[in-house]
Amino acid sequence: MADAPLPPVPSVPPVILGDEPGSFPHGVLAERHPAIIRRVRDAFPYGPDIRRSLDALLASCAEGVVEPLPADAHDRDRWRAWGLDGYAGRSWYEVPWLWSESYFYRLLLEAVGYFRPGPWQGLDPFRPFKLAELDAPETDDELAALDGLEGRPEPEQAQALLHGSLWGNRADLGFRLSDAGAQDRAAVPGLVADDSETLWALLAPPRAADATLCLVADNAGRELIPDLLLAAHLLAHRRAGRIVLHVKPYPYYVSDATTADVVDALRRLTAAPGAAGGYGRRLWAAMADGTLTVRAHPFAAAPLPYGRMPQDLRAEFAGAALTIVKGDLNYRRLVGDRLWPPTTPFGEVSAYFPGPVAALRTLKSDVITGLSAGTEAALTAAEGQGWRTGGTHALIQTRK
Repeated sequence: MADAPLPPVPSVPPVILGDEPGSFPHGVLAERHPAIIRRVRDAFPYGPDIRRSLDALLASCAEGVVEPLPADAHDRDRWRAWGLDGYAGRSWYEVPWLWSESYFYRLLLEAVGYFRPGPWQGLDPFRPFKLAELDAPETDDELAALDGLEGRPEPEQAQALLHGSLWGNRADLGFRLSDAGAQDRAAVPGLVADDSETLWALLAPPRAADATLCLVADNAGRELIPDLLLAAHLLAHRRAGRIVLHVKPYPYYVSDATTADVVDALRRLTAAPGAAGGYGRRLWAAMADGTLTVRAHPFAAAPLPYGRMPQDLRAEFAGAALTIVKGDLNYRRLVGDRLWPPTTPFGEVSAYFPGPVAALRTLKSDVITGLSAGTEAALTAAEGQGWRTGGTHALIQTRK
């Protein structure tokens, strides 16, 4: 008997570049990155040397090419392994957008002396913006709303906190720099994809009571707080026995969370009145007893998709009952930064991931998978392609 024909191999779109004028990636490179440099430059009383370095980076973004790291940079070999040798000397617009975005932030840290001995070593250039988020009146209002959840049935509380974590990603600082009206636009009710039932099934007590959950954080400030509130609830109600919070090893993408940002958020919570303060104290105790731990793996700031994660990180995710990845950048890294047809199954593009995985994401870039044909058609008919990048739509996608 003849062998059955093999199923066709689905075509893989090329990685996204920033070379098309008018495209979302081109706008990030041409407008958002220069705006970030100017904002950082104005936020600190940097001396002449650092100001000249920032001006040089600004000129490079506008009309230059990718510059190599200095020969004595502590992580130069790591970036060479991540592709620097192949991209140095090329236009920012001609290399993969995921790579160029990540490398921009590495060069910004180089310009402000973050990694080098001196008075500015280790000082987060984005810290003033992150702290302003924590201190904003809107944060007080959001924390006060927790009092209204007290006494509600546990599943209702869990779903509310899940959606708080999801929509907290709606308008991070970097996104607002290039879209000043993002935070004021109304979110569209309903999700373009919703696998929350599958997510909760993977975190169902009592089976999950001894399980580990990996939560890959995205932004600091007003997004990190709802992530922490969700973590506190999952631990308190035995939907997870241990939570590992993955953050960035150094400042990244303007508002991405680091360990210092976790501490700032916990302090903000513990100082709050009402239910919020109780959440904060429980989280502080969870950090102390190890049921909540923070992980800052170097790969968290890599310019690469998760398909190229190192073996130690792969083993961590393989051992988790579920890994939740937050935000737009982590979604791009999870499914691949490519213009997939929107109906490409999420489970297909995330099948390589070593364990169950869920994505919580508001849509702020062109990459999307897992939509039904009807949903895609309705979105496009109503909004053209703007639904992909406006930050007003969201999804919860889960692959067991």
